[in-house]
Amino acid sequence: MGWVATPELVAATSNAGAFGFLALATSGPEEALEMIEKTLTLTNQPFGINFHMFQPGADQIVAAVIKHKIKAVSYSRSPIAEYIQEFKKHGVICIPTVGALKHALKAEQLGADALVIQGSEGGGHTGSTPTTLLLSSVLQQVNIPVIAAGGFRDGAGLAAALAWGADGIAMGTRFMMTQESPVPSQTKESYLAAGIDDIKITKKFDGLPHRLIFNNYIEKIDSSNPLTLLWISVRSAIKYKQLTQSSYKDIIKAFFAMLKGDDLTISQSVMAANSPAIIQKAMVEGFPDEGAMPSGQIAGLISNLPPCDELVKEIMNDFNQSLTRLEGVRR
Repeated sequence: MGWVATPELVAATSNAGAFGFLALATSGPEEALEMIEKTLTLTNQPFGINFHMFQPGADQIVAAVIKHKIKAVSYSRSPIAEYIQEFKKHGVICIPTVGALKHALKAEQLGADALVIQGSEGGGHTGSTPTTLLLSSVLQQVNIPVIAAGGFRDGAGLAAALAWGADGIAMGTRFMMTQESPVPSQTKESYLAAGIDDIKITKKFDGLPHRLIFNNYIEKIDSSNPLTLLWISVRSAIKYKQLTQSSYKDIIKAFFAMLKGDDLTISQSVMAANSPAIIQKAMVEGFPDEGAMPSGQIAGLISNLPPCDELVKEIMNDFNQSLTRLEGVRR
C-alpha cells in the first residue's frame, strides 16, 4: 500500500470505524515523520504505521511512533528484535504480516502481539497457501490473535473469517478502491476493469512472489531474461534512491538486510530494487499501462469506488445480515 495508504486515506478509514495503517515503507525519513504528524491532525482515532525495519531512517520512525503514542505497527520482511522489544516496552502493539506458517511462528517468537496472515489471494508480496488453509494451520500453532487477509471485500467475508477462527480481517485492495484513495482515476479504472484471471503472481518483478494485474508491461517483465531484468533493476534502484532521499550506504545496507532476512539470492535482492519505482509509475503518476499495479485477486469482483464511511457501513450491514442467516441455519 505504499503511496496508497496516505494520511488522508488512513484518517478516513479510522474515522469510519475501521483501523487504518499508514504506509511508510516507500517514504524517506523526513517524509515519513511528516506523514505521521499529518495523520494525527486528520483524525483523533487510533491508527498504525507500516514500515520495513531495514529501511533508511527506521530509527527515526521507531522514535516517532513512541513519541506520538501511535497505537500499532505493522511490518513483514526482515524484522529486527531490538525494535520490537522497544515497541513493546512502550505499549505499541506489534502486528506483523506473514504469508507462511514458519514466518508466523518466528513472528510470535520475536514478540508479536497479533498476526495478519495473508493468503495467496492477497495483493503484492504473497505466499503460495490460500487464505483458508494458511489461517487454519496458523491457528493450530500460535497463541496470539490472528487476523485474516487475502480475498476479503465485504461483511460476508468478515463473518466467514470469524467462523474460521480469525479475530478479524484486513483489507488492502478494497480500501485502495475508494474515493479517498490517492490512486489516480485512470489507474483505478484499470483495477475496476481487471478480471480475476488478470491478477496473477510473478517472481520476475522483484525476485519474490508478487501478485499484480498483468498488463502488457508486466507481461513483458514476466517473459524477460535475467540480463534485461538486471538492467531494469539497476535503473529502478537509482530512482528509488532519489525517491527516498537515501545515500548509497543506505541502499547497500538495505540490500544486505534483504539478503540476510528474506532468504533471497543476490540476484533476487538486486531485483527487489525493481519494485518501488515501477509501482510509482502506475499508482502515483497515473500511467497504469507503463507500471505495476499490485492487487489482491478480489479486485476482479469489485465494481465500485465508495467513500470509506459508506464502505465500512456496508461491510457491517453485510456482516449483520450474514449473522442473521447463520442464526437461521442454527434453528
